[in-house]
Amino acid sequence: MLRLTRLAAVLLLAGSVLLVAPMAAQADPYGDTRCDNNPSAPGCDVTAGNPGGGGPSNPGNGGGQGGDGKCRNPAGEEIPCERDGAWAGADGCYYAPTDPSPSTIAALGGQPAGEGGWYMRICYGDSSALGGAVWIAGDPPVVSPAVLARQARARLDLPRVVIRMNPPGDQLVNLPAWLALDRGSWGSHSATASVPGVSVTATARPVKASWSMGDGVTVTCEGPGTLWASGTDPAKASPDCGHVYRRSSAGSPGGHYTVTVTITWEVTWAGAGQSGTVPGLTTTGQVQTRVQESQAVVR
Repeated sequence: MLRLTRLAAVLLLAGSVLLVAPMAAQADPYGDTRCDNNPSAPGCDVTAGNPGGGGPSNPGNGGGQGGDGKCRNPAGEEIPCERDGAWAGADGCYYAPTDPSPSTIAALGGQPAGEGGWYMRICYGDSSALGGAVWIAGDPPVVSPAVLARQARARLDLPRVVIRMNPPGDQLVNLPAWLALDRGSWGSHSATASVPGVSVTATARPVKASWSMGDGVTVTCEGPGTLWASGTDPAKASPDCGHVYRRSSAGSPGGHYTVTVTITWEVTWAGAGQSGTVPGLTTTGQVQTRVQESQAVVR
């Protein structure tokens, strides 16, 4: 679990909040990242927590996490320790490390000097939430490698799926079609997320490709497939990923089949002497192909 060594500083003095603006509550950003339409998934905030009670900067307010392990607001009411990817501070608001753009930092008065970090502070009301970036001075927080792994996962830039159906051009009924992906669509990709003292790298590795052939058949292959080469016997099946159409596409919309390929990626991470897995990702590509009946010529 994530811990902050000094989230007493989360309470901040009155002038510590540099910006407060209306902000809608959002769902957990780590739950359903997909790369189907944009392989460059947006970055996610790193969550941060509070291991202590009220904290040395304001020990009497009763907020944060108490000795019973429960989180409470300054009124002593129990609140969730984690909400929308951030952790409760001693003031009853929630904090997650963030990385503002240079223009945002300039609008907030510039980069403060000394040790510290930027955090997104969100305070929830009965029906709304107020949030803004704040600078917390002090030593860098101790961030769980597992949390950094989720941020690194969100930074993975997975390639576009490029389909190579072979032989090129129209396919024929009852003739083996070789299914393959461009080599740039298949291979390991890594991304790293860091805070001072902790660095974690997430690596995505493709593990299978599911081909929806448009005729109601789905073919699952464990690799990118083999490209068909000129001179290969047309009646020879692919050695690792292929399909045989049994009917033409003449009756389908537009006279063609839409072939959809979904690549499943396994995501592992390593850093700070630890390792593990995080939820996988998928990328998707499509191509249209026309399947014709071969015609016998009678003389």
